[in-house]
Formats: sequence, structure tokens, C-alpha cells
Amino acid sequence: MSVQHSKAAVPEAAWIKSSYSTGNGGECVEAAPTSGAILVRDSKRPAVARLAFGAEAWAGFVRMAARR
Repeated sequence: MSVQHSKAAVPEAAWIKSSYSTGNGGECVEAAPTSGAILVRDSKRPAVARLAFGAEAWAGFVRMAARR
């Protein structure tokens, strides 16, 4: 799996919050698809760090997470 830190500019409207986010201040993850990667960030600290996953790595993660 290839993971890179990313500072790419992505419009706020592009970020999608996890459907598991309750809005009660818990652990929230947001993802934004771009032409070269899927960006992932912590919704409570959006400016701190983002991870970039290639399409194949992201698809593998989603398949694994769906089995849990």
C-alpha cells in the first residue's frame, strides 16, 4: 500500500464525511476524490494532515473495511 502525506488544495465541498460520524465530537473521517488519489483527513483537524491513497490501495481498504 502506498500512502503519502498531501497538502493538495481541495475545495471544502469535495470532502465527504463518513456515514458513521455521529456529529457528537467522536472520531470522524472525511475523504475527497481527486484525479490522482483519494485524500483522507480527520474532520476535527482538517488542516493538520491529509493522507493520499492511490485508487487501488483505497479500493483494497474499502473491501477490507466492508468485511468487518
